[in-house]
Amino acid sequence: FSDPDALEMMRLYQTIHTDHEGGNVSAHATHLVGSALSDPYLSFAAGMTGLAGPLHGLANQEVLRWLNDVRQQVGDDVTKDQMKEFVWATLKSGKVVPGFGHAVLRKTDPRYTCQRGFAQRHMPNFPLFKLTSLLYEVVPDILTQTGKVKNPWPNVDAHSGVLLQYYGMKEEDFYTVLFGVSRALGVLSQGVWSRALGLPIERPKSLTIKAIADRVCNQLDEED
Repeated sequence: FSDPDALEMMRLYQTIHTDHEGGNVSAHATHLVGSALSDPYLSFAAGMTGLAGPLHGLANQEVLRWLNDVRQQVGDDVTKDQMKEFVWATLKSGKVVPGFGHAVLRKTDPRYTCQRGFAQRHMPNFPLFKLTSLLYEVVPDILTQTGKVKNPWPNVDAHSGVLLQYYGMKEEDFYTVLFGVSRALGVLSQGVWSRALGLPIERPKSLTIKAIADRVCNQLDEED
């Protein structure tokens, strides 16, 4: 890890994982608990329990497992047509292609783009990167053809594990720790501002059964 390129990669990794908005699970959980004026350590611990979920902080590990599964089934010298067939077979079997799509973004995740640029400069012949690049060329068009995906483009998780693997960090269970170190910089600084601005405790809205029934009835009337 004394390689200057590895240090540059880690600076990139820590920067892009700091925070991107307050609506993600870990950032929101930290803010929610912090709004009760809980100790920042406790607030951040709450955020980390969310980050440990497979749909959030473990997503890059899910991508790596899938990439390695692809390599085992089709090899490193897979052609574009072969990859298309494999992706279609994956979707038709009821599975998803991990690392593609985002709840908010409707274009390629800029965090993916900057990682891709780094990889193109420092590891253009790394098998996992070549496979990731091929998926970038193939998957969005296929997902668009299904007509079921609003955002067919890759997100940050589609690439981050590849960079770590290249520089020898193969202990995947620690990836969430790295993510957490980075996320702390964003959510705890937001916590400082929340205290400084005197923001109130966060209280989610609730609905009565009558309100839900009225909403359903109104929707049915509109459809009629």
